[in-house]
Amino acid sequence: MPLLSVVLPVYNVRGYLRQCLDSLLEQAFTDFEVVAVDDCSPDDSGAILAEYAARDPRVRVVSLETNAGLGGARNAGLDQAIGDYVWFVDSDDWLAQGALTAVAGRLVDTDADVLVVGFDRVYWDGRVEVAGAGAVLATAPRTFTLAQWPVVLTVLHVAWNKVVRRDLLIKLGFRFESGWYEDVSYTFPVLAAADRISALGRTCVHYRQRRTGAITRTVGDRHFEIFRHWERALELVEEYAERPEELRPSLFDRMMWHYVVVLRNPERIPPASRRVFFDRIVADFHRYRPAKGYRPPPGAMGLRHRFIERGSFLSFRALNRAVNVVKALNRRRRMPALKVRGMAKRARQAAYRGYYRLHLRLPVDDRLALYAAYWYRGVTCNPAAISSKAAELAPEVRNVWVVGRAGARSVPPGTDYVIAGSLPYYRALARARWLVNNVNWPNWVVKRDGATHLMTHHGTPLKMMGLDQADHPAAVKDPDFRAQMRRADRWDFSISANAHTTVAWERAYPCRYETLEVGYPRNDRLASASPAETAAVRARLGIAPSERVVLYTPTHREWLRLGERVLDVEAFAEALGPETVLLVRAHYFHVAPDEETRTRRGRIVDVSGYPVVEDLYLAADVMVTDYSSAMFDFAVLDRPLVIFAPDWEAYRELRGTYFDLMEQPPGAVATTFPELVGVFAGGGYSGGEAAARRARFRERFCYLDDGRAAERVVRRVLLGETAP
Repeated sequence: MPLLSVVLPVYNVRGYLRQCLDSLLEQAFTDFEVVAVDDCSPDDSGAILAEYAARDPRVRVVSLETNAGLGGARNAGLDQAIGDYVWFVDSDDWLAQGALTAVAGRLVDTDADVLVVGFDRVYWDGRVEVAGAGAVLATAPRTFTLAQWPVVLTVLHVAWNKVVRRDLLIKLGFRFESGWYEDVSYTFPVLAAADRISALGRTCVHYRQRRTGAITRTVGDRHFEIFRHWERALELVEEYAERPEELRPSLFDRMMWHYVVVLRNPERIPPASRRVFFDRIVADFHRYRPAKGYRPPPGAMGLRHRFIERGSFLSFRALNRAVNVVKALNRRRRMPALKVRGMAKRARQAAYRGYYRLHLRLPVDDRLALYAAYWYRGVTCNPAAISSKAAELAPEVRNVWVVGRAGARSVPPGTDYVIAGSLPYYRALARARWLVNNVNWPNWVVKRDGATHLMTHHGTPLKMMGLDQADHPAAVKDPDFRAQMRRADRWDFSISANAHTTVAWERAYPCRYETLEVGYPRNDRLASASPAETAAVRARLGIAPSERVVLYTPTHREWLRLGERVLDVEAFAEALGPETVLLVRAHYFHVAPDEETRTRRGRIVDVSGYPVVEDLYLAADVMVTDYSSAMFDFAVLDRPLVIFAPDWEAYRELRGTYFDLMEQPPGAVATTFPELVGVFAGGGYSGGEAAARRARFRERFCYLDDGRAAERVVRRVLLGETAP
């Protein structure tokens, strides 16, 4: 039997589950099992669990036929656990490196019934807060009982920071209660029943502070369930503890503290219910106040106790407001003075914003759809495919594009557009019924009632995006994650190319939108392209039918200077031979909006400024890329792909990736220039092994690319039909 059973309740956590499981299975300590309980999860969590169980015998999956809730799922896992100790870990959190080794060492050293471990809080915007629990636990005796060291009650009362002897739970016949705050009726009775408690002050658990989906930030009357769980906790303490009277004062203080925290949190109790909640606190104050040993705590909390004792809700509320005002004033004093710059520009912007706000008062134009792509660079990408299909399926809708002044000359004939920053631009932004973009609209754009925002994105993610970048700060260009999430909060719909992308977006942008897992509209053309269209594109680019075309699409590297290259394209073109044309397309970050469409130097054609990248895909016989999302699009054509990855380890470490490209490439891989030349010289780029890799890649990422993605989007978003 293993020393430890990790019980993992799983429900709607597909965006976090892999990180949690990896943090367990990659630990140096191995004498443990994972009992993962699929609580009838409606997302792909069950499939992820099956995948891990198939490759690691330490993972056992318990699948529930109906949703049992967190408490019920934990009970099901406990019933299947066989380890000497049980650790109930939440599946959206993850363990710190070395945590299991440290936990096992302390358990063996102390023979504890309960081990309380330290943790930190990892916020969705990248902040990491080292919880005070670690410092408290570091001062604990080697072993103790709850009566001997009641300070342990001040450590967060949750199941996931406690490792408990399984025989103790069996002896007590313990079962988790249902409902919210079920950890209350677990933590305190178990601590009271333990003959030997130990503490580990180091951080063992990374406690994820989710932006959405957390019970603690859900406004509603279910928070009243806290009273039932505290009642049950105190009943069990009376039953389990040898001398419960010694524990009553400390438990009473903790209960009152918990009640006050919940009541004061505006994201929990609805305003209309706060007086009723306060009255319940008053009732419990008089019901459970110890006859001996009770002393009001110092400071503001002591005042709150007095107001609770008297049942004075108005005084309680006035004190809380006063405390909030003082905190706000202190924060304001710490704010640096803002520097006044660019008065003329600011005045003009203010005038235009006033014009925008004026139009916000006018009705939404139910026939106007506004499109943009790549910060107004032109008519391209997913929005272009959607607007084209909208013209066909919803001709009553007026499609208008936003483009910059430099990009206006590349707008296709007959396309209605406005120039970014102009008065028509502000008017369209204020009045449009649909706003479609592959990047975010500016921060100041207001999400109107009756307006629909569609985020199309502009690539399948290999590299970390959104909040996931917080763990890789070296490559973060926009560290204001709160602003990122405010922009994403405006989305009504988010397009996903495949299941992999859906999971990535849900992790990177945890907001309340509807995911349209329909494929990328911009790939419809690739999925439906004919040989005649390919020939026509090559002719427009001046490429002879007999020439082999290699398209090179490197991605952006935040740590390199603009223009610095990782491939000597001149030497590469020379190695490819006289019958090959090398198309070189730099990342759009490196290209000015008004750059020349294409230039040719011998066998090298610079197509960085060419406006329609799908033309380049169709013209190419083979693509060479590194970590660009272009690989996912080009794979739709089922043509050879070569990965040139001379700095993969650095890229993965600095930028972060969602999967190991070296383990799951779309074709041949080269990490040095001689290897790259050899792949082409020996024909390995198009051989059987490369084709097999490409087939596996396409099966995972391209299965939705059937030429109808744009139609699915238009029918759902513009026509309001049922989601496909």
